[in-house]
Amino acid sequence: MDSKKASRRKFLKGGAAAAAVGAIQSASGQTPALVKSSLKDEVAYGERSHYVTSVRVPVLERPSPDEFGLTFHVLTPLQDSVGIITPSSLHFVGTHRGAIVPDIDPREYRFLLHGMVDRPLEFTLEELKRFPSVSRIHFIECLGNRAKPEHKTVQQTTGLTSCSEWTGVPLSLLLKEVGVQKGVSWVVSEGSEEVKGAGSIPLAKAMDDCLVAYGQNGEPLRPQNGFPVRLIVPGFEGIYNTKWLRRMKVADRYYMTYNDYGHISNDPKVAALTFQWGPKSVITFPSGGQKLPGRGVYQITGLAWSGGGAVRKVEISTDGGHTWKDAEIRGEVHRMAHTRFGMNWKWEGQECVVMSRCTDELGQVQPTRAQVAKVFNVPPDYYHNHGVQGSDNTIVPWRVATDGSVYNALA
Repeated sequence: MDSKKASRRKFLKGGAAAAAVGAIQSASGQTPALVKSSLKDEVAYGERSHYVTSVRVPVLERPSPDEFGLTFHVLTPLQDSVGIITPSSLHFVGTHRGAIVPDIDPREYRFLLHGMVDRPLEFTLEELKRFPSVSRIHFIECLGNRAKPEHKTVQQTTGLTSCSEWTGVPLSLLLKEVGVQKGVSWVVSEGSEEVKGAGSIPLAKAMDDCLVAYGQNGEPLRPQNGFPVRLIVPGFEGIYNTKWLRRMKVADRYYMTYNDYGHISNDPKVAALTFQWGPKSVITFPSGGQKLPGRGVYQITGLAWSGGGAVRKVEISTDGGHTWKDAEIRGEVHRMAHTRFGMNWKWEGQECVVMSRCTDELGQVQPTRAQVAKVFNVPPDYYHNHGVQGSDNTIVPWRVATDGSVYNALA
């Protein structure tokens, strides 16, 4: 009797499964392949579909790992991005001179805040988490993010920028806790890596919107992004967003730190004007290495951002900059964050050059390379041959050939 019941249950179970497959097959005309997954995939840490193949790649100029086995700059696959948030696992990596990623036990972590303060304090990770936390969406961009004619894809021209939701304690709360003394004008942060990556930021910025962050996209920071704690300085050059934060010194002067040297002027007045990224945008589709399958209507889409605040307008040109049309802002706009934009476009099969330009809330407009060359009084083709020095927020154009193939129009 029991044997008959067991057999009947087995038959019914198998029949139900077959019926489910049959229903899917009849609806789609195809039989779905069975997904093979391990217990780890299902319950430990979720894996993406094996059909999704977006990966980070090293910068063209320096392969990673290098001859010393170290990872240098690694680029985010912007061409595959949707929305504005970069997955933590695909966030770009801007190393501090190729230093090894520190392995820091969060139970042993300490953050020292000292200098010209009333009460120097050292915080554990748990003590930092006792303060009221905030979550904000901000981009980070490395100074090395500059397009060159030899770059083939948007990942190569612009992949040293990513955007995440960062969670942590406002730096202003911690500074109030220690008591900033009169005469203070600068704050110097220092990381735990071998070269002790450090940077000087104005006190006004530190008290405005900086975060001492321990979370990224709803989970603890990834080691490559500063676990367990990093500094977020919205809108500033990436190197000032100190990873593996271990101490900050409150001071009355600008310090020429390891990271500051070679990045900015040693004149503090000039330095204060070169921290912040200008308005910038890039088209991610259609972009280099992609191909339009034929004539028809497409969605031109891309990302815009600015260190000067919120994106106010994005324009798109499909004729090499002769005429411009306003793009649609797709989604909510956050200050100092990537903003998704798009536009309907009917391609008739002709060769053309597509590009975008961003205007931020300060009224700053993203320039062309020719405009930058004119300001600095250099030959029109100077930046074509030499590249833009410093922070490069110039327009990146893409050439669409008659067969639909897309190329870097700087080449």
